[in-house]
Amino acid sequence: MATINIDNFDDELYEPLRERGEHNHRSIAAEVLALLEEHVPTAKEIEARKAAIRRLDKLKFTSTSDTPLPSSLDMIREDRDR
Repeated sequence: MATINIDNFDDELYEPLRERGEHNHRSIAAEVLALLEEHVPTAKEIEARKAAIRRLDKLKFTSTSDTPLPSSLDMIREDRDR
């Protein structure tokens, strides 16, 4: 497993990070790791997202008739008029 050392870490970031770690009952290093795991996607996560987008693209609705689909506003008005 790799190690990361950070020089010249700004106190304006360090203090909130320390407080956040304390609040979550973690060390600063554990809090940094948790934040990175939460916000930096791995190659596996990126591929899963791309696969989800491809699946969603296949679900795009296209009309099979020649008549245009009503707008959502028209559909809401029709529903309210019932």
